[in-house]
Amino acid sequence: MPTNMFVVVAVIVAYLLGMVWLGVKLSKQNETTGDFYLGGRKLGPLVTAMSAEASDMSSWLLMGIPGLAYVSGICDPAWTCIGLALGTYLNWLIVARRLRRYSHRLSAITLPEFYAKRYHDHKHVISLIAAIVIIVFFIPYTASGFSACGKLFNSLFGVKYQTAMVIFAAVIVFYTTFGGFTAASTSDLIQSIIMSLGLIIILVTGVVMAGGVSAVLDNAKTIPGLLSLSQTFDAATGTAKPYSLLTVFSMMAWGLGYFGMPHVLLRFMAIEDANKLATSRRIATVWVVISMGVAILIGIVGLGASANGAIPTLEAAASETVIVEFSSRLASFGILPAAVAGLVLAGILAATMSTADSQLLAAASSASEDIIGHFFGIALSDKKKLIIARVTVLVISLIAIFFARDPNSSVFRVVSFAWAGFGAAFGPVTILALFWKKSNKWGALAGMAAGGAMVFVWKFLISPLGGVFGIYELLPAFLVALLANVLVSLATGGASAEVQKEFDDASVLTD
Repeated sequence: MPTNMFVVVAVIVAYLLGMVWLGVKLSKQNETTGDFYLGGRKLGPLVTAMSAEASDMSSWLLMGIPGLAYVSGICDPAWTCIGLALGTYLNWLIVARRLRRYSHRLSAITLPEFYAKRYHDHKHVISLIAAIVIIVFFIPYTASGFSACGKLFNSLFGVKYQTAMVIFAAVIVFYTTFGGFTAASTSDLIQSIIMSLGLIIILVTGVVMAGGVSAVLDNAKTIPGLLSLSQTFDAATGTAKPYSLLTVFSMMAWGLGYFGMPHVLLRFMAIEDANKLATSRRIATVWVVISMGVAILIGIVGLGASANGAIPTLEAAASETVIVEFSSRLASFGILPAAVAGLVLAGILAATMSTADSQLLAAASSASEDIIGHFFGIALSDKKKLIIARVTVLVISLIAIFFARDPNSSVFRVVSFAWAGFGAAFGPVTILALFWKKSNKWGALAGMAAGGAMVFVWKFLISPLGGVFGIYELLPAFLVALLANVLVSLATGGASAEVQKEFDDASVLTD
């Protein structure tokens, strides 16, 4: 192996070993399932903010967004990112404080458990349905993360895709299984820093490789619709396609997904002091805006670098490896650049791992706490609960590895579908549970089922019709779920007086 590539590998291995060490070190803090799943509600404002956003900004930040900008221009990713930025801010502003205090009052340590206790669902049917939704959508979401790791090492080092994917999955499972929520959150903070450094380094490096800012802009101007917010570039025809107002709202609807993301909402429930959420909100919003903006620019810079012959021309799913191509080229310049390239590649791993660990914990909590513990009513000691939680992480990971075996799957498309599923199934339920006291368990169940089902119906049956129906499935599914929740709650008499009083008492604490 050439010296430069050895340095790249050494940096990445050091990073992975650091994550393993972190999991082992923090494993001693997990004495109860509350520690394992919520870190004992002891997260500070900085860790809360960066953990929430790093766990949200999965591999699609460093692979999906640049790849989309590379093949179609800034329109699609820009409107998506604007929606995500607004969703981030509003989620922290509206949901975070109330969910933290309401869930603490109800002693809920998982999102399904919060729903069940909020609606006095003593049979835990809501817990069961919510847990199933979490597992169903998190498996492909986690699989997309594993896939990103496999693609990274396959394209860079020629390592067999499946082999690389399994190795990185094993590392993620190891530190998550041992360290639990605290390890995942602490690693997310570290990973967000690495991701930020990686984005900045690649942007600067890419501009240099493309021949400078003017060269990047000159190349972009020759491609129809590339820099437009009202048109998108169609690579198949080499022409610009109009971007309708309906499509703009459709892409901005990504922001609605935040209200239903279990791994993000769990961070709100885990912060030590609800009064520090304003600080977390500012940190999170600024980081999200800057990181997504830089990711879009990297895609455009990548096109300039391809035109300049610095990196190969990337087509279809290969466009998602634009940062990998830049890193590979950077590593050829010497030992120090190779070390920097290793840091950048570790940033891609960080983006993937920070999301996968959070998703695994959320899925594990749903299986062990909400299905086994609450729905089936099996009483277990904290020690046995921890064992089941860790086994669940392993089982879900194995299923995700199976789903990620195809190297040709698109990270962006998989994340897009899972994001819609969570946003539609949980977003309306969360908002109404926190802000409408007449919402009852029947409305919550109807909304959850309608939202989750509509994602599948719209994606596979209605969207293919094209035209006005070819919008992102989250938007119609979210509206259907919201309407179903309200109508069914009203039709079944609304919430009981006891539930409404509890809601009012909780509102006094959260307002």
